Amino acid sequence: MNREYHKCRSARLGREMELLVFGHAGLPALVFPTSGGRFYEFEDRGMIAAFAAKLDAGRLQFFCVDSVNDESWYNRKAPPGQRIARHMQYEEHVLSEIVPFIRQKNHDPRLLALGCSLGGYHAVNIALRHPEIFTGFVSLSGTFDLTGFLDGYYDNDCYFHLPTHYLPRLTDPWFLDRFRRNKYVLATGWDDQCLGQNQELDRILNDKGIPHQIDIWDSPHSHDWPAWQRMAHQYL
Repeated sequence: MNREYHKCRSARLGREMELLVFGHAGLPALVFPTSGGRFYEFEDRGMIAAFAAKLDAGRLQFFCVDSVNDESWYNRKAPPGQRIARHMQYEEHVLSEIVPFIRQKNHDPRLLALGCSLGGYHAVNIALRHPEIFTGFVSLSGTFDLTGFLDGYYDNDCYFHLPTHYLPRLTDPWFLDRFRRNKYVLATGWDDQCLGQNQELDRILNDKGIPHQIDIWDSPHSHDWPAWQRMAHQYL
């Protein structure tokens, strides 16, 4: 299997960032790590081995990026406004530095955003904010309302990065038309602590007439890697 390690300095973040690429062709999937995860998490947790056949066959290619969650949402030492600002810098890093890299390596016109838990938030948020770039998302046990990380702070930047806040009021046909061309998947479990947030996003997507798939798995310990591996095989 093709495996590539890359490290470069991000002008948007002012620090070095790392990523791993698995596979050589096929559907490109930008993989966001979980809250405390790193770019090597998908490999360490067995997700790469689980998809070895598809990766080797050129049907799927993973781009596993690093995160700055400890500098943004989880940085309790920083004021909340600074946390959301750091998250916005991270999004700019992905859009202006990671996406061009993916396009250079893979010329498939599709681009999937994929993540588990907080990675599911990143996948959903960036795909909904930029439907001209991302042709779909797969969120496994995602969480989408992160107001609890902001200590009561709230401004326009917060609003426009919380999908369950901005999506209900979004009426721009430019976005809605593109949403309806893309493929969106929400997966969670009946015992998942994020079940309610997935049901809420499902309701909002239905209200907006945005085609999507939601599956609620009858699986014990659904907010964990063995369940996410089973889920991912269903959608990738």
